[in-house]
Amino acid sequence: MNIKEFKASLPAYRALIGFDYGAKRLGVAVSDLLLTVATSYKIIQRESFAKDLAEIKKIIAEKEVGGIVFGLPLQMNGEEGEIAKEVRHFAEKLSKEIDLPIFFWDERLSSSAMENFLIKEVDMSRGKRKKVLDASAAAYILQGVLDALRFA
Repeated sequence: MNIKEFKASLPAYRALIGFDYGAKRLGVAVSDLLLTVATSYKIIQRESFAKDLAEIKKIIAEKEVGGIVFGLPLQMNGEEGEIAKEVRHFAEKLSKEIDLPIFFWDERLSSSAMENFLIKEVDMSRGKRKKVLDASAAAYILQGVLDALRFA
């Protein structure tokens, strides 16, 4: 699905949820209902798919979500590696449980971009960065999609 198809599949006045996937943590960000601003929301400590799913369903209901965005960690040459395959597998399992459009966004360097921002602009300590980095990366990914949707 390309960005135009994703945009066409979205219901009006519904938020998007964005994920920065990790084996141990799932960074979560949510947009506003007008799809203009992405905000870091939380980090889900991953234990099992069932617990992940329950938490994701809860957020989707609370935040009036109408679409899902996953950061896709492509390799620097643009190819998909093992982690990208894990992301796609997780998204596929999720799509069997949650009937919302899913879009993948190239997330190369999103975590390092957010870490640099938190160091240089916010002067955040390493310990504090670890607590917010995954959700901040999810917001960075989601904001990229929101910006692209304006021109789609």
